[in-house]
Amino acid sequence: MSRETLPDSEVRRLLNGGVVALVTTAWHGQENVAPVIWHTPLSIMPPLIGIVVHPSRLTHDMIKYSENFALNIPTPQLMRHVQYAGVVSGANVNKMEALRLPTIKAKAVQAPLLDFCVGWIECGLQDAHRIGDHTLFVGKVVHVSVESAAFDGVWKTDDPDLRPLHYLGGPFYASLREQEEAVLEREESESGAKEGDYRPPPEREEGERG
Repeated sequence: MSRETLPDSEVRRLLNGGVVALVTTAWHGQENVAPVIWHTPLSIMPPLIGIVVHPSRLTHDMIKYSENFALNIPTPQLMRHVQYAGVVSGANVNKMEALRLPTIKAKAVQAPLLDFCVGWIECGLQDAHRIGDHTLFVGKVVHVSVESAAFDGVWKTDDPDLRPLHYLGGPFYASLREQEEAVLEREESESGAKEGDYRPPPEREEGERG
């Protein structure tokens, strides 16, 4: 194995791989949709999440002025829809019409929800912070719903059609294949370790060290 040095800007590629979210917005009769991968929980109580959007994107101003948005979690069946929504600007094309995805009326926000997804998060805009060349929008979660066959505390993996879509970078995507449970090794040792104590894996040979 060998290490390769990458440009600092490529750090985002190393951290990619998370669930894609299609952000839907509505403002003055216009609706828009765009994929985001830079999103994260920020607080449990109150429930806050953050999404990062470049100021040049239509979604940026749609969130800023409407003060609400929704995250829709697509499945692999919507992969090409997600890619299209990411490479086409809503300033030039009505992406909602072009994608022809049925919508669902949200429970608590103006932004529409997209059908054929497995999770929906409705948010009111709590705050916005300019960070570097992007804006971090902090959303207060006001309603959450899921496809029960796809989620039960964690994402299920048994049905390929109900797995969340993950983004790797560029035109590349992936989906969860198998759910595994981490079970700590339980073993008595001469040193007096108690049952259930964690035993780290053995160190690699010197020649294997990075």
